[in-house]
Amino acid sequence: MTPRKEHLDLGASALAGDEKRRTQRVIVRVPLTLEMTISGQVVKTSAQTVAVNTHGAMVLCSRSIGAVSKLEIVNERTRERVTARISRTPRESAEGYLFPLEFEKPVPMFWQISFPPTNWKPGDF
Repeated sequence: MTPRKEHLDLGASALAGDEKRRTQRVIVRVPLTLEMTISGQVVKTSAQTVAVNTHGAMVLCSRSIGAVSKLEIVNERTRERVTARISRTPRESAEGYLFPLEFEKPVPMFWQISFPPTNWKPGDF
């Protein structure tokens, strides 16, 4: 499998279940820093998004993050911060660990992009 093919497969698997989404996902890579407190110590790790929406993101990270109930996400493009939680156990992939992050409340402008309308479907013109 070529790196390009792996990237395409990762994006496709990350989008499984899109028909149940509250808002549309947009596939975009945004560099992030994840900050969490583990055993009283602040731990920072680099990550990047695979897909984003107004409620959070599917994130790719080089390390697995365990049972952290709350963490801060720093958008490295804007330096904006938001509190989130990991909503499912990370899955290991060829590129690292993949997991969804959910904001405490929707933050439509955190990613600095305009999202398609909620009734938009791919292929609509």
